[in-house]
Amino acid sequence: MPAAELARSMLISRGTWLAGHCLLAVLALAVVTLSTSLFRPHQAFTTTALLYLIIVVVLSLNGSFLSAAIVSLIAVFCLEYFFNPPLYTLGLEDPLEAIALLAFLTTALVVTRLVSKMRISLQDLQASIVERTRAEEAAQRQAALLDLTHDTVFVRDPHDVVTFWNRGGQELYGWSAQEAVGSLAHELLKTEFPAPRDQITDELDRTGRWEGELTNAKRDGSKVIVASRWSLQRDSQGLPLATLETNNDITSRKLAQDALVRAQAELTHVARVTTLGELAASIAHEVNQPLSAIVADANAGLNWLALEPPNLVRAREAFQTIAKDSNRAGQVLTRIRAMLSRASHPHEVCDLCGVIRNVIPLVQSQFALHSIRVQSFLAADGARVSGDRIELEQVLLNLLLNALDATKEVPTERRRVSVSARVQRGGNESRAVVEVQDSGVGFPEADLARIFEAFYTTKPGGLGMGLSVSRSIIERHGGGLWVTANADYGATFSFALPALP
Repeated sequence: MPAAELARSMLISRGTWLAGHCLLAVLALAVVTLSTSLFRPHQAFTTTALLYLIIVVVLSLNGSFLSAAIVSLIAVFCLEYFFNPPLYTLGLEDPLEAIALLAFLTTALVVTRLVSKMRISLQDLQASIVERTRAEEAAQRQAALLDLTHDTVFVRDPHDVVTFWNRGGQELYGWSAQEAVGSLAHELLKTEFPAPRDQITDELDRTGRWEGELTNAKRDGSKVIVASRWSLQRDSQGLPLATLETNNDITSRKLAQDALVRAQAELTHVARVTTLGELAASIAHEVNQPLSAIVADANAGLNWLALEPPNLVRAREAFQTIAKDSNRAGQVLTRIRAMLSRASHPHEVCDLCGVIRNVIPLVQSQFALHSIRVQSFLAADGARVSGDRIELEQVLLNLLLNALDATKEVPTERRRVSVSARVQRGGNESRAVVEVQDSGVGFPEADLARIFEAFYTTKPGGLGMGLSVSRSIIERHGGGLWVTANADYGATFSFALPALP
């Protein structure tokens, strides 16, 4: 840089190029004239020639070969006229005079070319300095903008070393930029990845981006959950150069979501218990029937054994009936116990036709008590879905009890409820649809818009949770629950789930 400044100080700007040449040429001629008048009495040819050469070099530093050449010719003629015998005559017969002229011209040419190249190099250097300065200023402005955001933004190289750390990183994690830069990012943060690190890196390298949730450790050791976005920067050859990672603290939101899930689970359980409470009479009837049959068959078996000779065939039939009725009672109790359970059940392959067959016996006596006919229309090849069988039974049970309440007040000849299950196929998607259609009192149009709201009910003493919980269950299964008014009487509740092949 000092050499460039020195060269720049010796050069004249383009704006004064012509004036500078003229001025230097005049000064050079004046120095030649002065030198001639000073050294002429001493006849110092060599000293004067060296002085003339210095003048030519200085003039050439301006980058003008023409001016240097003119001054060189004048200097040679002055040497010939004033210093080389015979004095005061002009002639170039002496080879030294030609050599002097050639030396002056060669020096002028070489110096001029060097100065021209130096000027070009200096201009390139100045342009590079200006460009780098602008780039640094732009980078500083961008870094200042990144410091304004509350999100954590940091950059790491292909070896996971932090090269940039904004103020948001210090606010979230506790490490300053000086402490974080140079460290291994995910060792510093003790990152817990949602998938194997190699799998995430492969996706980043393949697509240039990755998004997901990470668990990091702060400086004080506490955990924080972040929504993380990675963007990959590549060089001109397409090789990974750096990764920009932006992290947003979602710890509070995740805790709230977990609390909501727990609350929904509790609400689902309460709704389930409430629904089964309404079924107490039907449950008692379902259990009492096989128990009464067991007692009757046991007495019959004893009577068959008491005969002389004992009728073993009829006794065996009675005991087989006892075993069958016992299994039936056990199945009823098992279903009730499962529905009362708080535990969540893993999703499994469920046939909605089988769900309907399991639930209808639970409400059959209730429907019979109110003279309501129940019909089922089931797909011949089944309607298979992936889901929690107990929760799906809870939904269907709730829809059937609503149909019961809506139908028991209408004239007897209209009291009917139908349940159907079918598979709708279209395009690349298939869905299993269950419909519960009643011929009851129906709903006012104003109620249809709010019927799935929590704690909204049209039944006296109702809690208003059944339909809300049922919709949340179906939506968790990836489906939907809706209601439509029938053309004549009543309403139809339907839910649809993705069907399995």
